[in-house]
Order: sequence, then structure tokens, then C-alpha cells
Amino acid sequence: MSLVLDHVSYIYGEDTPLSMKALNDICLEIPDGQFIGIIGHTGSGKSTLVQHLNGLIKASRGHIYYNGEDIDGKEFDKKKLRSNVGLVFQYPEHQLFEIDVFSDVCFGPKNLGLPQEEVEARAKEALAQVGLSEEFFTQSPFELSGGQKRRAAIAGVLAMKPQVLILDEPTAGLDPKGRDEILNQIKKLQTETGMTILLVSHSMEDVAEYVDRIIVMNQGSVMFDDEPREVFRHYKELEEVGLAAPQVTYIMHALKEQGMLVDVDVTTIAEATEEIVKCLETLH
Repeated sequence: MSLVLDHVSYIYGEDTPLSMKALNDICLEIPDGQFIGIIGHTGSGKSTLVQHLNGLIKASRGHIYYNGEDIDGKEFDKKKLRSNVGLVFQYPEHQLFEIDVFSDVCFGPKNLGLPQEEVEARAKEALAQVGLSEEFFTQSPFELSGGQKRRAAIAGVLAMKPQVLILDEPTAGLDPKGRDEILNQIKKLQTETGMTILLVSHSMEDVAEYVDRIIVMNQGSVMFDDEPREVFRHYKELEEVGLAAPQVTYIMHALKEQGMLVDVDVTTIAEATEEIVKCLETLH
């Protein structure tokens, strides 16, 4: 078991008049190799939750275990944790700072004390994994497009060779083409490496298309935790907390109300297309 959260709570401004509970008694197990989507409205606790996973925030209550070790234990190596559990922030500008893209991606492995040859090999491999070719290596990261900045920030974390990759809203502000390119690259990476990936997102379509499991956060608590088709069966409850199901869910329900015998639990466009074609074939 890679990561375990055992009754984790977090209170901002604890012991002050402005204290606010951001996480409330969270119990989760995150096994190796899963692709997990974390969804919830603004202020639901998504970002606070993932920042606990690599020790950026210390839990007010409860414990977090990485491979069986308490990450807040006196002997635990937080630096090693952060090289194994990589976090890519929502705004890539928060992570990019070097004079050029290649130097930026080299920064993490260099800090691990690796030989220069290994550092550069890791950087080249990571940049290839996110689809940034050599023409970008000497460019300033701040001259890149929004999508390219995201790729560079992800590469900087991948160069550390983490076992867990956490992406906080990696497609925010991107156009549909850029969003699809980033998510397809992440899915390809997960398929090829077996890496554990946690994707924080507002987009129901994104999580429905790519993830194996969805954790729904609401008011600092876990509302649902299941595979996509099970979670989106609760679309009415999701609407009540300011969320929704993918558009496909609503289309399939509308078709069923019109008398078509379709599976309303499909979650992706490909599945919906197959269902509709199958249903139309039975009419002939």
C-alpha cells in the first residue's frame, strides 16, 4: 500500500478566532498504480488534501503513512518523500524559475546529489515523456505557451522519478486541444510506467475519460469514493453540492426517457457511441 490516510483532519488557523476546518476525518487508501481523480467544488478541500500527501501541510489530527511509515515520525525523511511523491501545482509559474527549460528540469535530480550525466539523462527522458522536443531546451520557461509551461513543470517532477504523481488542475486555462494533449500524455505515462497518478480537476469529462477511481470531496469530507460509473450514478446528489455528471450521463438519461434501451451508466463518449449504435441496430 503506497499511501494511507488514517482519520486525517486539518484546521486552518487552529487556536485562533478565524480557525476553519478544511479536512474532516479523512480515511483513504491509495494503492500503487491507480489513476485517481479528485473532484469537488472550490473550497471542498481538494488541494489541501493533496498537499498533505507529500508533507507540504502537516495534519492537525490523524496520521499519513507512506509505505507503512508515518510521514510525521521523527526519523522519517521528508526530502525522500517529496522525491517519491511529486506534486505539480495548478500554476506552473510557481515551479518554473531557471534560465532555460533544460536547467529547470535538471534542478530536482541535481538536488538529489546525482552525477551530472545521470541528471541530464533524467531531464531528457522526462522532457520526452511530456512531449517537449530539444528545440525547447534552451528557451526560457516563461516564454512558453500555457500548455508548454504545464509540460515543463510536469517534466521537472518526473525527472525525480517519483512513484506517485499529483497534478493539481493541470489543464486549468487551456483550450480543448491543449487539455486533451496534456491528459493523453499523462494517461500514456501512467500506462507505460504503472505510476500512481492523482488528478485534481473540476472537469467531470476529464475524470470520466481517464481515471480508474474518483474521490469526491465536499466540505472537507469524502462524499463518494468509487469507480466513475458508480460515482456518476449519484448525479442528483452531485448537483446538490454544486457539481455535475459528465454531459454523456445527461444525454443517456434523456435517451432512456425517450424510450431507447441504453445503459445510462456509461461515462465516456466512446462508450455512449457504442451504446447508441447497438440500440439503433436492434431497431432494424
